[in-house]
This record gives sequence, C-alpha cells and structure tokens, in this order.
Amino acid sequence: EVQLVESGGGLVQSGGSLRLSCAASLYIYSNYYLSWFRQAPRKEREGVAFIDSDGSTSYADSVKGRFTISQDNAKNTLYLQMSSLKPEDTAMYYCAAGRIALSRFAFEYNYWGQGTQVTVSS
Repeated sequence: EVQLVESGGGLVQSGGSLRLSCAASLYIYSNYYLSWFRQAPRKEREGVAFIDSDGSTSYADSVKGRFTISQDNAKNTLYLQMSSLKPEDTAMYYCAAGRIALSRFAFEYNYWGQGTQVTVSS
C-alpha cells in the first residue's frame, strides 16, 4: 500500500513550536526519500526540509536554524520539529516521497500526503 499520512498541525502563537509527523507505508519508506513541503494560500508549493538515507539534511533558507527534519526507521515515520514559528510559516504542510535525495523540486516527487495545516498567529 502506498501511503503518507501527516499529523501534528494546529494553531500556535508566534514564537511557539510544533512537531509534525508523517507516517509512511513500508513500501514508500523503504524505497523513496522523504521530504517536507508547504504551500500557503496563493503561493507555490515550496520545499522546506529534506533528508538523505545517511541522515544528511538540507533546509530552505527561510527555516534554517528553526526547523529540524528527522526520521525514525523503526516507525517508518518522518518528523519536522518547528521552533520559533513566525506568521509567515502559516501553510499547509505536506510530506512527499521521491526517488531523488534532497530534491527541492516538487515535480520530482511521486507521492504526497493529504497535508496538515499549520497556522501561526501574531
């Protein structure tokens, strides 16, 4: 079964923290690289955080130093720890699976979750 299920979104005040989770099916977790994207209203989907199979990570400049991507191989789960949140971080956050490690391009991803909404109030 091909599945990506995000959770953990919500409403938080500026400066607060949230942790997003993405539970992947075994097939996807074993065969694809997982990343986090986000899309705000009337904006294009943008890559946020990326992780390679060796644990190497990469981040969008806008979240560097505030967000941390990680994965738990025992649980087939991807995480995004978000700290020092800003109103401009408000968006739908998506987990995506693709064949190219650390790719920042949405078109290179094959599978997407349904998304989890993050809203940061000022």
